[in-house]
Amino acid sequence: MGLDILARPDLQAWMAFNAFIIAMLAVDLFVLHRNAHEVSIREAALTSLGWIVLGLSFGGLLWWMRGPTPAGEYLAGYLIEKSLSVDNVFIFVLIFSFFSVPAAYQHRVLFWGVVGALVMRGIFIVAGAALLERFDWILYLFGAFLLFTAFKMLRHTEMTLDPQQNRLLRLVGRIVPLTPDYDGQRMFTRRTGALMATPLFAVLVMVETTDLVFAVDSIPAIFAVTRDPFLVYTSNAFAILGLRALYFLLAGVADRFVYLKTGLAVILAFVGTKMLIVEFYHVPVWASLAVIGGVLSLAIGASLMSRRHLDPERDAPLPDPLGLLSGDGDREDSGRH
Repeated sequence: MGLDILARPDLQAWMAFNAFIIAMLAVDLFVLHRNAHEVSIREAALTSLGWIVLGLSFGGLLWWMRGPTPAGEYLAGYLIEKSLSVDNVFIFVLIFSFFSVPAAYQHRVLFWGVVGALVMRGIFIVAGAALLERFDWILYLFGAFLLFTAFKMLRHTEMTLDPQQNRLLRLVGRIVPLTPDYDGQRMFTRRTGALMATPLFAVLVMVETTDLVFAVDSIPAIFAVTRDPFLVYTSNAFAILGLRALYFLLAGVADRFVYLKTGLAVILAFVGTKMLIVEFYHVPVWASLAVIGGVLSLAIGASLMSRRHLDPERDAPLPDPLGLLSGDGDREDSGRH
């Protein structure tokens, strides 16, 4: 089985890609993070850069094997998912802070969160592709939903975090009792002979349910640029795999990107509109890439310029992202808007 399987994304291509993902996750879990430790900014930056290089390299491989159009669709999907992933960083900060998760244990939660996210995204993508194949009008429903989501983002509607109202978490608590304290990186432990879940498992449940909500936005958005399930899944996978490093890199400075949510709203509105007008005009892949990349660049640049202009202490060292979890002081609202 050679690289030519990418030219025909059949079962072999799916198996080969997932085998690669499993191998990379095994290296991450059993080699790089076998022992619990606090992830440094340098480690997070190098890891994040590594995943970006792998993601872009895969796009280059698609260009070589299948041509510029599939490669461009993959890259557009990757940019959409990568930009929407920043919202996850905000929520992860809130979840870890609420449960006072020790810094050394956060990577383990995010690791299994990524595994669960890949499985859920795979199911969503297969289901979405099947629906689009059978009912073309679903595309218009996706487009309208994305426009509605963009409108909510522009209104800066707050997203609150209340684990006590999380139905899945309450159900887990009824099935498996929770211990009041952590037991290292263990999700489950035995107390007086009884199997109990630790708070780390409760955190994982919150992370997974949050990603489930985010997937409802991102999956339809990527179907706007490609109907190929293989391209949708691979672009999702590479963006999600880099999410852990992105969290440790941006957690302390995510609130500096004040215009990012506006940019994300514009991107969602663009792809939603693209879905709604598909019968009248097909937006070229290069145009989608230009709009997505341009909007992201403007949002990030405007945010940095705004903070630089308004913050008299801009030259002070950036805060340690893990310092947010110490419980000292109140953090500004950074939920999904």
